Order: sequence, then C-alpha cells, then structure tokens
Amino acid sequence: MQNITKKKTMNSKLYMVSLGPGDVELLTLKALNAFKDCEAICVPTKSENNSFDKSISYKIVSEALELLNIQKTIVPVYSPMHFIEKDWDNEAKIILDSLDKYKKVCFVTLGDAGVYSSIYYLLHRIKEANEEYYLNSEVIAGVTSFSAASAKAKKALCLGDEQLIIKPINPRKNVKTTEILMRPKIGMDTKELGEGDFYTFENLYLSNEIITPSKIDKVTRYMTLFLKFAQRDQG
Repeated sequence: MQNITKKKTMNSKLYMVSLGPGDVELLTLKALNAFKDCEAICVPTKSENNSFDKSISYKIVSEALELLNIQKTIVPVYSPMHFIEKDWDNEAKIILDSLDKYKKVCFVTLGDAGVYSSIYYLLHRIKEANEEYYLNSEVIAGVTSFSAASAKAKKALCLGDEQLIIKPINPRKNVKTTEILMRPKIGMDTKELGEGDFYTFENLYLSNEIITPSKIDKVTRYMTLFLKFAQRDQG
C-alpha cells in the first residue's frame, strides 16, 4: 500500500453505508440517519472523468437526499473495478482525504457491505493509515440482491433444514468459504462446529445482545448465530 500520512483526528466518524440492490425504498433507517448526520458522501463511479451518468449508487443517494430534503457534498471515488491493490489504495486515500476535510463522512456501496463489496478492502487500508478513523467507523448493513430477488419471486431461499450457498460464477482464484451457522439447539455443545475464525452473535440487535469474537462453548439462547469466517489474506 502506498504511504499515507497519519494525522491526529478528533470526533471523526466514517459510515460505510450499504445501499441495497437499487430501490431507494430498500435503504435502511440506519443508512438514512447516516446521510443526515454526515457532511459529505463518497460515491463510487466507474467513469475516469468522475461523472455519475451511469452510476446506480449516485442515483440511489440522490433519491435518498431528495426524500430527506437535505443536501450534502458529494465526493466522487473513481472505482474502475479491476480488483487490483492500486485502485483500492487510491479509493482509500480519497476517503481519508475526505475525513481530513469533513468531520463525518459516508462511503456507499451497492447491496450489502458483507457480500462481495469493496468496503473491507478499503477498511483494511484505512486501519493501516489511521487507526482512529478505523475505530470511529461503522458498517451499516443492507438488503442483498438475492434477498430482494427472493422477495420478488415470492420463493424462500431456505426452509427447514435446507442450506443456502452463495458462489462466485467465475472465480479468479481458489475459492475460500465463510460459513453461516444458524438454528442451533439450546444446550448444544459447539465442539462439533470445529475450529476456525469464529464470531458468536446472541440476541443480535436486542437489548441483551452479546457478541463474542470466538465460538462459545454451549448454546444458551435460541437467537444464536455463528459466523466462521474464511481464512483470507487482506488485499
């Protein structure tokens, strides 16, 4: 990664905002509140001249700002989608420069941040350059394209004990797997889940939420979710 000067920051806030699959009405309240709170919104564009003529992200952001009846500074982020480190370095630098200029900044991505988006490539670089900006960042989840497609078709993605598999059609290298492990039985011993980079989420988003950055030994709550993250090198 190219050298980026580390600067002292105070009261900064970076929102990494998921926009959903294309319909402004599928934005979450958290996303809209982030737009209200920020001073500038960094919007990716594939155009070298930084125009937004063909940008779905810009369309959604513009419609959201119109619904909220507010105006914000829009910062173009050239994102050529070549999947190379130099591009992510340049995008991260634009976000960092924006955080130096504005106290609160949004960066937006289509769909959900956790599924095939650039957000975690960028957060990795932001953490290396300025850990305070990273610590003051928040990732806002969104509706995935396949969740929205399931609703359009009125067909469930999984029922009962069925599995849901997400696969890249044309992978560029060996495929690694993150496992989402749901619907455990109360009292279950988790040894059978194996070892790995686990996180445990109990009563997610409820008042008694517990997030453990490992695998708990025994399930005590019905609403328990395990994520076993792929072992990956950051790009």
